[in-house]
Amino acid sequence: MSEHPNAAARVLYLVVGGLLLLAGIALLVLPGPGLLLVLGGLLVLAHGFPAAQRYVGPVRRRAMDAADQSVASPLRIAFSVLTGLALVVAGVVWGLVPGLPLGGWPTGSSLVLSGLVLLGLLVFSYRRVHGRTRAPAGGTRTGGSSRGAPGRTPHR
Repeated sequence: MSEHPNAAARVLYLVVGGLLLLAGIALLVLPGPGLLLVLGGLLVLAHGFPAAQRYVGPVRRRAMDAADQSVASPLRIAFSVLTGLALVVAGVVWGLVPGLPLGGWPTGSSLVLSGLVLLGLLVFSYRRVHGRTRAPAGGTRTGGSSRGAPGRTPHR
């Protein structure tokens, strides 16, 4: 198989990557995981268009830095959890009460999905940041303490 995708595959990468990129750009100013969608769009585009690869590294670093900062303090975590839960509740209300502006399940389901994505990303970020210092080198947790583990100092 050749290194370069055929024309149909390139069009598919362009459409999917472009849509993810545009959605991510919109979510940079709207509530949602904008940088992660921008990164996803760039990753898809880079498969069909190698020139896009040069933008992946800087966007990946900024997205991971933003994810780290989102769980940097208990107040940020609490605010993010409450925001995610509020989006889910608002989505259910919007789905069940058709008299609301743009009422119905199309709007409601997008709000629920946004809340669930936010909560999922929050769990990912929390595990990524806080699991960094607590997880054993193999990446799996054991029930015991890390005291006495070779090459590790106890976390205090």
